[in-house]
Amino acid sequence: MYSVKLNNNRDFPVLGVGTLFATKEGEAEQLVKDAIDIGYRHFDTAMVYRNEKEVGAGIKAKISEGVVKREDIFLTTKLWCTYHRREKVVEACKTSLSNLGLEYIDLYLIHSPSAFKEGDDFWPKDSDGKLMIEYVDYVETWKGMEECVKLGLTKSIGISNFNSQQIDRLLKAATIKPAANQIECHPYLNQAKLIAFCKEKGIIITAYSPLGSPNAIAKETTQAPLQDPKLQELAKKYNKTVAQIILRYLIQHGTVPIPKSSNKKRLQENFDIFDFEISKEDKNAIDALNKNIRICLFTGTEEDKNYPFGIEY
Repeated sequence: MYSVKLNNNRDFPVLGVGTLFATKEGEAEQLVKDAIDIGYRHFDTAMVYRNEKEVGAGIKAKISEGVVKREDIFLTTKLWCTYHRREKVVEACKTSLSNLGLEYIDLYLIHSPSAFKEGDDFWPKDSDGKLMIEYVDYVETWKGMEECVKLGLTKSIGISNFNSQQIDRLLKAATIKPAANQIECHPYLNQAKLIAFCKEKGIIITAYSPLGSPNAIAKETTQAPLQDPKLQELAKKYNKTVAQIILRYLIQHGTVPIPKSSNKKRLQENFDIFDFEISKEDKNAIDALNKNIRICLFTGTEEDKNYPFGIEY
């Protein structure tokens, strides 16, 4: 598996597997085991996905079989929005580690700059059904993240869904720079400006929903990138699937895509993208498909002071 270097010189595999929605009993564990057999070494989970135990079990099963060693695997998990107070961050990280059953996390991310009311409910709502936002300065949250590195709980730390202004502010206060920013990125939201901004700051971009979340209902579009005529035309030209074209494009676009699938055939298909390259002309044609359509809107957080999607990038 090809890798890029994070700003702390750690290797970051250029293609990963997302595990959101892998919530049926045994699904995430089987997905991880299948993916490791195919050749994947990079897995992405989060406390809020409620599948950390299974993801960890899949990794440990393959370590026990002698297929991989722990150092071969790159595992990302995330701090949820109900744990943003500085003193809660280490507690949350330790809970994730306990769920995973592993000795360390490779990359620990702040899932979103928005914080929710503390408590056992991941999506706390008031009596009117409105999401309960609680302002916590993400700079304070970051200090807790840095503590996780110092304690050896995680090798690297980063952010998710942060915009350029938030990153700038964070960098001014950070002792440890964020290694990565995980954002929604696909041909209809190619994030060119935010990618260029992060590259200049030495921050790698992880692309979630790289295929445009084919299972999600996008309110602003009836068409997902997988149905795009231009991408279908390029798939024929390169003798690849549309998904393979998109994933290859995103790697050449300077991101690390983490497509989600628990289907073994599709996992294999998504992995088979290292035997071709998209020409500059065709890459430009895919760039031109950008519509700035966002699928993951974090509905209910729009009024939060830390809402990240209110500016261009």
